[in-house]
Amino acid sequence: MQQKPTDELNDLLENMRPDQLDAYLQDNRKYLAGEEKAFYYYFKDILDAKRIKLKDVYTYAGVTESFGSKIIRMEKHTASRDLIIRLCLAGHFSLIEINRALKLYGMTELYAKDPRDVCIILAVNNRQYDPYQIDETLTAHGFPRLTAEE
Repeated sequence: MQQKPTDELNDLLENMRPDQLDAYLQDNRKYLAGEEKAFYYYFKDILDAKRIKLKDVYTYAGVTESFGSKIIRMEKHTASRDLIIRLCLAGHFSLIEINRALKLYGMTELYAKDPRDVCIILAVNNRQYDPYQIDETLTAHGFPRLTAEE
């Protein structure tokens, strides 16, 4: 799913009439900030576009369906950036999609100057979404794993 640039949204607003507001908000909800469920809508829209089921994401990310659902719906907040990254990896998110999801969740984006983040960025850019393979790369370079120790 592509992001709609702010300039494009501004162009739409420039010629919009007040009676078109509801349609605009509905059509562009996934691009708007500040919505209580923005993370959930964004996450779900990407999964829908990729035809990936939420239950598969939970399994792949190593969380229960109950817990994963509460995190994605933001009924329960997690401080674990790694968990959000694992959920995004399970949904085969691109780097841009992961960074947007992290931002919507209130977390810092993956950063090219952070050596641990670089390992994750490189994997994602090469479409390597297996968290255990990423863990191997992370631990080989002396960084903490994405997944919990078992």
